[in-house]
This record gives sequence, C-alpha cells and structure tokens, in this order.
Amino acid sequence: MPAVFAAAMPLMFPVWSKLKAVAHTLPYDAAVMGDYTLPAERIASVTIPTLIMDGEKTDVRLRRAAQATAGVLRNAQHLTLKGQTHNVSATSLAPVLVKFLGG
Repeated sequence: MPAVFAAAMPLMFPVWSKLKAVAHTLPYDAAVMGDYTLPAERIASVTIPTLIMDGEKTDVRLRRAAQATAGVLRNAQHLTLKGQTHNVSATSLAPVLVKFLGG
C-alpha cells in the first residue's frame, strides 16, 4: 500500500477500527493465498455442487477471481448479486442460499 494511503487510514473512522480488528488475520490470508494464482488443478478436483458469488459492486479483481473459479469447477453455478459489494447484506444473501441449498 502506498505510504500516503497508510497515513490516511486512521482518519477513516469507523472503518479504521474495523480494519485494525482483523489485521491479525493478514499473515494467515497471505499464507493461504501463496502467490495469488488460481490453483486450477486443485479446484477442479471439487465435484460437489458449488455456488460462487460476487457482488455487482465488488472490486473487479475479486469478480474475475470468482468467475475464474466457477469456470474451473465442473459443478459450479456463478451468480452476481446486484447492488452488492464484497460485504454482502444478509437480506440479499439469504434467499440465494436458501434456493441453492434446496429450500
């Protein structure tokens, strides 16, 4: 992150307090993600029905990752939730999950 953004982050209260609360998870995220390439062979081994979702207002890089993941899974459905960001509202998410899970 550029230094100017890092300096400005504490000024974005209450977002800053939320980011600080999860900061301790960043090393785990980095360890899981490795070099951030899509492990296509490993993902392709998943055979159960899978629902891959993204939000219409989600960062384009995350949307591309969701689409790429759905493209590798043989039993996947991909759905973009209209009007949603990466932080999907429960009211938008719940009916989609109920439908996918069969009731």
